[in-house]
Amino acid sequence: MNISDSEQRLLEIIWENEPVKSGRLVSLAFERLGWKKSTVYTVIKKLTDKQAIKSENAVITSLRRRGDVLGERSESLVNKVCGGSLPMFLTAFLSREKLTKEEAEELKRLIDEHTEEG
Repeated sequence: MNISDSEQRLLEIIWENEPVKSGRLVSLAFERLGWKKSTVYTVIKKLTDKQAIKSENAVITSLRRRGDVLGERSESLVNKVCGGSLPMFLTAFLSREKLTKEEAEELKRLIDEHTEEG
């Protein structure tokens, strides 16, 4: 599923507030994103068509977990920018940014947790 940046911004608001009435979602999107009602409803329609959310009786809930959407978007970025090479992506990122000790430890923990054994 290809979720755009604007769709993800609205999804973030939905995840934080669900279940959320569409009127409340319009207000939250205006406060946070400066979006007009028509923009919110356009993005709701796109997310509904992509089966990322559902709207029943003007109440919006997500059908996709945040981690799943972020994982798919991250994988797509690595594929597009670095030909699918995570080490190349990290090398490019780290050549411009220094990690804190805590960030480095967290990355080490995550790598250990997700390393295939055998």
